[in-house]
Amino acid sequence: MPARLLHAALWLIGCLPYRALHALGGMLGGLVRGLGLREARVARRSLELCFPAMDEAARRALWRENMAETGRTLLETARFWTRPAARNLAQVREVEGRDRFDAARAAGRGLIIAAPHLGNWELLNQWLAAQGELAILYRPPRQPWADALIRRLRAQPGVTQVRAEASGVRTLFKHLKDGGTVGILPDQQPKRGDGEFAPFFDIPALTMSLLSRLACKTGATVLMAFAERLPDGAGFRIRILPAPAAIGGEDTARACAALNAALEACIRLAPAQYQWSYKRFTIRPEGEAPIRYE
Repeated sequence: MPARLLHAALWLIGCLPYRALHALGGMLGGLVRGLGLREARVARRSLELCFPAMDEAARRALWRENMAETGRTLLETARFWTRPAARNLAQVREVEGRDRFDAARAAGRGLIIAAPHLGNWELLNQWLAAQGELAILYRPPRQPWADALIRRLRAQPGVTQVRAEASGVRTLFKHLKDGGTVGILPDQQPKRGDGEFAPFFDIPALTMSLLSRLACKTGATVLMAFAERLPDGAGFRIRILPAPAAIGGEDTARACAALNAALEACIRLAPAQYQWSYKRFTIRPEGEAPIRYE
């Protein structure tokens, strides 16, 4: 019942014209900020941590813009999840780095797309799936009904949804060795023991080592990518960028540092569209004091 009700609500939201979703999403973000809800408080603290040298007025302006963009991401995703991918992809106005993407696929060594939570990553998944078979790694929610719903909403022809667990990792290795494409959102905090601490906006952040291990052991190409929202509801630009070669090296600590540097470079291209409401620094190196968000 919860899954059916939520799916119906998402479908109804998706009935709105795209520009209306864009406007309402901005209003929703402003409401969350005005009410001082958890997402707004965490986003503000994250910006303080990651941009300490930024003028306070500029940081507040970035925070306001970020909350509006977060609302837009939420409502857009309701549409993208409940409408055919071909219809959603009409919102993609340009693809920057398409030659880079095509060359990596043609090389046949496998391709890893490292995509930060930037812009609208669900639209990026649909664009990638439209180019050929795709395996996407995801962390399942705790509630079984929510996991089933997300799998249903993300289901597309040619897409393999892989749970972040041991059997899923084996699936990713096989997919890459067969020359396939894998999509990973690598800016989430892994469990302690599943990563290395590496600088992220000059703060040590526990960083997943899986992506680097996949690249190192398979020889797959790594590219960065995100779907950037254009101003005034004008659609999206898919941006595909090169990744440092060190991401696929045998030195895990150096590889994680290179991954974070590449993620940070992407985020700085559109900082208002990043998911700053995620608590990225809750796990600290041994002996370091916790970072408080609220």
